[in-house]
Amino acid sequence: MLWIKKINWGTAILLSLFWGTQGTLQAQTDQIKLLQKDAEKKVEVLIGDQLFTSYYYPESIAKPVLYPIISSGGKEITRGFPIAPRPGERVDHPHHVGHWMNYGDVNGLDFWNNSDAIPADKKERYGTIRHTGISEIKENKNSAELVVTMDWLTPDGKVLLKEKTRFVFFSEGKKRGITRITTLTAQGEPVFMKDNKEGVFAIRVARELEHPSDKPELFTDANGNPTTVPSLNNEGVTGKYRSSTGKEGDEVWGTRGEWVTLNGEIEQEKVSVVILDHPDNPGYPTYWHARGYGLFSANPLGQKELSGGKDLLDFKLSPGESVTFRYRILLYSGEHPDDKKLNSEAKSFAK
Repeated sequence: MLWIKKINWGTAILLSLFWGTQGTLQAQTDQIKLLQKDAEKKVEVLIGDQLFTSYYYPESIAKPVLYPIISSGGKEITRGFPIAPRPGERVDHPHHVGHWMNYGDVNGLDFWNNSDAIPADKKERYGTIRHTGISEIKENKNSAELVVTMDWLTPDGKVLLKEKTRFVFFSEGKKRGITRITTLTAQGEPVFMKDNKEGVFAIRVARELEHPSDKPELFTDANGNPTTVPSLNNEGVTGKYRSSTGKEGDEVWGTRGEWVTLNGEIEQEKVSVVILDHPDNPGYPTYWHARGYGLFSANPLGQKELSGGKDLLDFKLSPGESVTFRYRILLYSGEHPDDKKLNSEAKSFAK
């Protein structure tokens, strides 16, 4: 019996060492690194040795973005076009790139729809956001922080808004997350962000996460420019929205909610992309500008447009006045979290 007890005790020690090693390996896997590449105008976010996303700020896309965004299973949840087009995906709305944050009417200028596709003779209607600096890079065990600054510019180069954004990237096993805290400060004149459906916190998702569609659709931007979204082959297209109020599919558009999740599969991997609103944001709970063709956006400022005239919020900042927006993106791999789990995530974020 003594011999058996010794073997069991030894086994217990071996098991303890094994699980301790597994814990160390998991910690190493979740280690987040920020790799600054000034010449390429980006900061890469690595989890272990795998790319999660990049803060990317080339002048060709009219605003800084996070692109691409990749699940723990290695699947890109963002559309490739216009940066790196992939076969079978849509090529509409060239201003929809990765994740971005801007608005369709800022002192009469359209920051949302600006891209290289806008003719030179119409550029006077559009605003541009330019990266101005990296203020802080901080790496922790399973999270990292990146603080950046940007200017919201008129066509003649005048600064309307100064932006300071803190990104917090984190990893918990197969769940990845991005918290964005953005403060906008008006400069030398009042800034009016008039009611407009084109905004504010957005992701353009991969073809696989779109809603299946069997007909082309026509969409019009704030300046009346039409864009046709064609019907494509629906093979492998599996996306479906669900909001915190129980709305599903296309019914989510134009409704309020604390969160929305987009569930689908990419190459047999279950994927859920979640956006959480924050109680301190203007217009909380936000309206959702979530389209079946792949635009997934929270818009707290376009209330009249999105509510069919029921609500209105013409937002204004006086010179020197600031506003802060807080949002969180969660990316689940291998599961579709239920309402209970997402309500818990929203509660945690609210704290």
